[in-house]
Amino acid sequence: MSATPSGDLHGLRFDYAKGELLERDASADPIDQFRRWFAEASATNTRDVNAMSVATVDPNGKPSVRICLLKSFSHTGFTFFTNITSPKADHIAKNPNVALCFWWMPLERQVRIDGIAEPVDRAEAERYFQSRPIGSQIAASISRQSSVIPSRDELEQKHAQLLAQHANDSAIAMPPTWGGFHVTPSAIEFWQGRPSRLHDRLLYTQQSDGKWSMQRLSP
Repeated sequence: MSATPSGDLHGLRFDYAKGELLERDASADPIDQFRRWFAEASATNTRDVNAMSVATVDPNGKPSVRICLLKSFSHTGFTFFTNITSPKADHIAKNPNVALCFWWMPLERQVRIDGIAEPVDRAEAERYFQSRPIGSQIAASISRQSSVIPSRDELEQKHAQLLAQHANDSAIAMPPTWGGFHVTPSAIEFWQGRPSRLHDRLLYTQQSDGKWSMQRLSP
């Protein structure tokens, strides 16, 4: 990377040379390919390797994106948990089309996922909620996600009060505002950085019979 004057980003440039993604090496099933890449990203000890951007669209067509944590995946799709009174949950209720994006810098890889989000059942949400540290459970119970609050002090006081109240507990009841979403994918793109910006891009698209087709995209 070359040095640049403050505010001038033209020189912020790296050449990607850590891998390749060729059809002969890729799995025919994108979930199997995702599992392979996720394992390889995990092996780099990247912090929050399960962090992903989650993009939704509000009723006026305005997009919104934020980072969430993937908590499970299988051949049926990808699951994350959140406050179900949040703006993202409201967007999904009105338009279930979402997009997910993972970026694993140590491997110079990106995965993009388009799909339909549906609420997980309460039993699944409760199983995950009870597995969280007690401090995180309490934080979820007092949070009115994205709403305006008077101060940080008030938030911390509520948290401290409930921590003291549940000092001998390992779990609390899941609040009605907590839940999760399962994203059933319709398209998954794997991107591998390559030298001179001639990146590898393989797009898997689900067909009407449930099978997946693979195509190479121009970088």
